[in-house]
Amino acid sequence: MPGGRWSEVVRYPDPAIEIVHPSFARYRLNAAHVEVLATGFRWAEGPVWFGDQRCLFFSDIPNNAILRWSEETGQVSEFRKPSGHANGNTRDHQGRLVSCEHGSRSVTRTEHDGRITTLASHFEGKRLNSPNDVIVKSDDSVWFTDPPFGILGFYEGERAEPDLPTDVYRIDGATGAVTRVASGIQRPNGLAFSPDERILYVVESGSEPRTIRAFGVSADGRGLDEGRVFYRCAPGETPDGFRVDVGGNLWCGWGTGETHDGVCVFNPEGEVIGRIHLPIRCANLAFGGRHRNRLFMTCGTMLMSLYTGAQGATWPDAPVTRGETRP
Repeated sequence: MPGGRWSEVVRYPDPAIEIVHPSFARYRLNAAHVEVLATGFRWAEGPVWFGDQRCLFFSDIPNNAILRWSEETGQVSEFRKPSGHANGNTRDHQGRLVSCEHGSRSVTRTEHDGRITTLASHFEGKRLNSPNDVIVKSDDSVWFTDPPFGILGFYEGERAEPDLPTDVYRIDGATGAVTRVASGIQRPNGLAFSPDERILYVVESGSEPRTIRAFGVSADGRGLDEGRVFYRCAPGETPDGFRVDVGGNLWCGWGTGETHDGVCVFNPEGEVIGRIHLPIRCANLAFGGRHRNRLFMTCGTMLMSLYTGAQGATWPDAPVTRGETRP
């Protein structure tokens, strides 16, 4: 406007999206930029897309709330408060919200009528530490990580002494039985399956330097092999939650440090192919939108998004949620 001032200037292509390897060029849309959808949170985490409601659910752990961002209105509202200091969230094949709760030290499911069912709170008679992140496999089993972050103090839960080592668990979709699928991992954090569910990726937050590990899934789909290091971080790099696209690339929330904050993208061989540079650490992310090509990023005090040339992976043979398209 003549004589006026620009309130926002967007450059295309967005310089925040870095092509580290030429293979990433296809995923950068030259007319898309990083958008700030909402602010004012303390520590946003656990985004999950609900296509039939055209909304994103996510957690604000210290504020003890699960929030809902509406694609139609662009507004954020409370879905549940208190939330049990919920952290990671996902959705099962029946369209129900599955959450990790620091406060109750459990994995829960929100039924269609609003009731909350506890899926796991103990293992071998001992309380879980503080379930962190969660995914649902195509056989309806629920897999989750159990580091101690939610019981280290009073900010993200209640301080307590851990009763169990920090492991990865599986909840059987038919029987509800809880089994340990990986042990000896120092503070496991984010986790995700490859598109064919033959590999489980897990962030090891307690190692120095931190690593992303890859475990082969057994033929019956119930266990894991001893695993390998998929990516060894440089000092100061902090991977967190992540998702996988249909090509098998890992889109990983990243920090901490001025040059590292944002999202780091790996190909299936463990090579960095792209980065999304943000002004704040990204704790977790999820693909959503009608075509599952919109990346939603929970970043501390902010919720951000970016349209991409990638599509988030869906479960093999899983029904497509109304309002979404299968890649």
